[in-house]
Amino acid sequence: MTEREKMLAGQLYDCGDAELLKQWHKAKDLVRAYNNVNSADRKEKDRILSELLGETGRNLWITPPFFVDYGNNIYFGNNCEVNMNCTFLDDNIIRIGDNALIAPNVQIYTAFHPTNASDRFGAPREDGSFAFCKTQTAPVIIGDNVWIGGGAILLPGVTIGDNVVIGAGSVVTKDIQDNTVAYGNPCRVIRENR
Repeated sequence: MTEREKMLAGQLYDCGDAELLKQWHKAKDLVRAYNNVNSADRKEKDRILSELLGETGRNLWITPPFFVDYGNNIYFGNNCEVNMNCTFLDDNIIRIGDNALIAPNVQIYTAFHPTNASDRFGAPREDGSFAFCKTQTAPVIIGDNVWIGGGAILLPGVTIGDNVVIGAGSVVTKDIQDNTVAYGNPCRVIRENR
């Protein structure tokens, strides 16, 4: 099993793997290019996003700056808007449904590390340095017609249902069911969304 296959399967994997680093560097170069394109150059933005992302859907709008790990694990539905300064650590799948609004400074994480330091780093090398830390992943799934408020953080493995509003500054640690308004740290359902 390759390190990428382990990564997508949620197993411990080596972030320093040559194939993964190649993909990571490619994504960083594409993101840098995207973040520096003239604001009105929609054609070039769309070209870069089609090369960077796993799927773009129709009418995708991402306001720079935008940051990713690999990019190719991010799948957008139609009519989605991502506001400025969002970070998507897509070490596993990030799937976003149709008509999503993602406010500024939202962070979506699919990667996490073992809590035990020796499991994260292993034994030190002869020179005292460590290899890349070991990482695990879990996908993040966002349904249709979702609005994620500014500064929200979505942790690995969460699913947000359809027709959900996540309040600004929330930390989403568990699944949020359809047709709800949820906020807080940790994020919890406050009421139905009709």
